[in-house]
Amino acid sequence: MRAWVVGFGTVGRWLLRALDSQARRLADRYGADLSVVGLANARDGFVYAETGLDVPLALRLASEGLSIAEQPGARRWPTAIEGLRETEADVLVEVTASPPGDGQPGVSHMREALGRGLPVVTSNKWPVALHGLELAELARAQGIPFRAESTVMSGTPLLRALVDGLAGTVPLALRGVLNATANFILSRMMEGQSYESALAEAQRAGLAERDPAADVEGGDTVAKLMILAGLVFGRQLRVDDVACRGITDLAEAEIEPARSSEGRLRHVATLEFAEPGGVGPVNARVEPLLLGRDDPLANIEGTDNAVVFHARPVGDVTIIGPGAGPELAGQGVLSDLLSIARPVGPGGG
Repeated sequence: MRAWVVGFGTVGRWLLRALDSQARRLADRYGADLSVVGLANARDGFVYAETGLDVPLALRLASEGLSIAEQPGARRWPTAIEGLRETEADVLVEVTASPPGDGQPGVSHMREALGRGLPVVTSNKWPVALHGLELAELARAQGIPFRAESTVMSGTPLLRALVDGLAGTVPLALRGVLNATANFILSRMMEGQSYESALAEAQRAGLAERDPAADVEGGDTVAKLMILAGLVFGRQLRVDDVACRGITDLAEAEIEPARSSEGRLRHVATLEFAEPGGVGPVNARVEPLLLGRDDPLANIEGTDNAVVFHARPVGDVTIIGPGAGPELAGQGVLSDLLSIARPVGPGGG
C-alpha cells in the first residue's frame, strides 16, 4: 500500500520511524506492505516518488534542519494540496495540526483524498471536530475507511470501540475526562499545589505547551467532544454549541472539598441529547466538576483519560487509557493505517 504522509511534526516523524524500523515485523505480523510515496510539510512543500521515498533520508534531513525535498529523483510541489492533486497513492495519512478557526489546510487534504475514493487516516483534531460528520459521510458514500483514532485519547482505542465495537447500539450520552494536561494539573492541585506550580511541573515534564491555553481553557476538550458527537452520535456540533469553562479560575472553595476527601475534582466533558441517537436539543459541556468517589471518572489520575459511554441496550461502557504524547498519537495513527492496509481474512481485519 502506497501512502501520502502530510505533516512532518512529532507525530509524523514517529510514524515514519515506526514504518521504517518495523517494516519486517509489520509485513510478517499484519501482512501490511507499506511504502511512503508522498511527504509534505509547510516549509518544504510536497515531494513524491512513484517507487517510494527514502524515509531514513527524509528523517535525517529534517533532523539537520534541511529540506525534505532533497530526495534523489523526487518531484516537488509548493503545497501539499497541489501535490495530492497531481499524484497517486492508496491512502492519505494527514498528521498536520490545523488551527481551530477553519481546520485548514487539513480539511482540504482530506476532502481531496476522500473525493477520489482514497481512505484517510488522521490525528488532526480540528478538521474532524468542525467537519467530522461531513468527512465520515463522504467516506461512507465512497465505501472507504475514514479513521481518526488519535484525535481523541491518542493511542487508546476509543473511537473504534464505540463506532465499530458497539455498532448497532443506540447511543444515549457520554461523559469523559479527555485532556491529560488539565487532569494532571488538577491531580496536583488536589495534592496541595497551586495552579501555577502544577502548570510549571506539567511544562517541565513536556506535558503542557509553553502556551497551555488550549488545554487549561478547555478548547482541546471541546474539539474532542465535537469529534465524538460527529463520529459516534452522527451529530455535527459548532464550537458555540459547547459550553466551556477551563481550570484557570478555580476558587479555593471548589478545590478544598476534593482535598478533604469528599470527592474528586475533574475537568469533565458531557454530551447528552434530548432524544436517543443524537437527536433533538443537545447538552454539551466542558467544565470542572466535583465527582463522588464512586464515579468512574473520579479515579482517573495524572495523564490518563476516560470515557463513560451510555448506550442501549448495553448500558454504561467505560474505556480508560493514556491520552497524551506524540508516541501514543503516532501509535493510534499506525493502528488505523494497519487496519486499512492488512488483508482481510484470518488474522486480518
